[in-house]
Amino acid sequence: MGLEILAGRILAPEFGSSIYTWGGIIGVSLAALSLGYHRGGKRAAENASHSRLIAVFLATGLCVAGIVLFGDLIVQSTGVLPLPSRFVSLPAITILFGPPTYLLGYVSPYAAELAGGDVGATAGHVYALGTVGSIVGAFATTYVLVPALSIPQIGLVIGLSAVVAAVAVAAPEFGDGTGLRVGGVAAALVLAAVVGGVGPSLAGDTVYGTQTAYQELRVVDRGDTRTLYLDGQPHSAMDLDDPNRHVFDYTRYFHASLLFIDDTDVDRVLFIGGGGFTGPRIFHEMYPNATVDVVELDPAVIDAADRYFGIPDSPRMNVHRGDGRRFLEETNRTYDVIVLDAYRKDSVPFQLTTVAFMQRASDRLDDDGVLLANLISAPSGPASKFYRAEYKTMRQVFPRVYSFPTAGGPVVQNVEVVATKRDGLVTESELRARNERRDIGIDLSAELDSYRRDEPTDDVPVLRDDRAPVDSLLDGMTGQRYVQVRANESTDAAEPASLNGSAERVTVVAA
Repeated sequence: MGLEILAGRILAPEFGSSIYTWGGIIGVSLAALSLGYHRGGKRAAENASHSRLIAVFLATGLCVAGIVLFGDLIVQSTGVLPLPSRFVSLPAITILFGPPTYLLGYVSPYAAELAGGDVGATAGHVYALGTVGSIVGAFATTYVLVPALSIPQIGLVIGLSAVVAAVAVAAPEFGDGTGLRVGGVAAALVLAAVVGGVGPSLAGDTVYGTQTAYQELRVVDRGDTRTLYLDGQPHSAMDLDDPNRHVFDYTRYFHASLLFIDDTDVDRVLFIGGGGFTGPRIFHEMYPNATVDVVELDPAVIDAADRYFGIPDSPRMNVHRGDGRRFLEETNRTYDVIVLDAYRKDSVPFQLTTVAFMQRASDRLDDDGVLLANLISAPSGPASKFYRAEYKTMRQVFPRVYSFPTAGGPVVQNVEVVATKRDGLVTESELRARNERRDIGIDLSAELDSYRRDEPTDDVPVLRDDRAPVDSLLDGMTGQRYVQVRANESTDAAEPASLNGSAERVTVVAA
């Protein structure tokens, strides 16, 4: 079980944490165990011995060392194989985790044969102990190892547990070079943990990294830009010299929500999803009369944002740790703007996509309030199904829905979807007029070029709590590159560049 949870963490940056990834992990593990039980039972009946059981444990430890050293390289190499997207993770799962799981299948029949005695009682005792070990491994890995250790360190602990098992079987004597083999495997595991892994890594200097209860988190500095990566994907970026400058262009679109409401002097804004708190921080600075509430599920993300990106220490900035939907259910506040920024390219919390969630968001908006959702999808083509399903779902609750793709073309990108409670149509020309005459602290004339409405949705479902096939809708994006646009804003003589700039767009492509 510890290996399965480790597999999820190693695979997530490349393949995501979808049902297909976890289904593949579970399926391959069960298949490998079954084969190991079968072959191990035959071998045990013929020539079971303590030395062979020791060899099984040590071989498992070596496999774990290989996972730590070559896991990233194999994952990235197999990720380009020409397979249907929902099956693309299976080769990496099989190569990395099939062999050690197969070897562990040998343990129970070997132990039962070596224990002797009544066959039924012995087999029941051995498999009961094995199940207890799986339970301990699952809980210890989930609640102790993942929050506290890196992936190489978790691999070291799991691998050394196999070495300790070999030592326990070999005790009290280490004959026939057993001690040397045990030492060699232990040394290989330590070396793998120290080296960390072979393969490409994130460009830049990693100033902080950890495994949280939800994801891998890294803060990376490259030049004058600091970026927050979650499971290998860039989520927030900050200019170290000018923290209020928009680095990723999609965050500029958050301000477009103010062009859809009657009064630009907003009182309260809610962000569901904090990340590096780029959007909340800039809203806090740009709109001095606004109180900004932020709901973030992962406490480690909040801590990293505070330490490395700077959450304003202000009574107008309120940070809430928890689930965004539950927050909407429990709060009695209403908002001018709600920004939904909790979606990812390959892992979308389905409970934040459904009609019921959209209705709760609508209930928490003022009469002319606006919901802005930051989706990662293609605006058209085979990879657009999630975007168009979410658009269709929002139309079930909100009278008007608009969208603004940020990169152009049918590529996977940030698509900003704006839903309004007012029924009146706001045209592109009206938005441009409002942009010219209103002082919202930022010029959005370039962003308004991507204005869209009335998307085709006949071939996609409405997302509901009892049926929200988000994973299958995301399937078309698996293996495609995520195009993110950087905003290179020019400085205005009277205003900081972060508040009054025209975006010169530079495309950044993330795998």
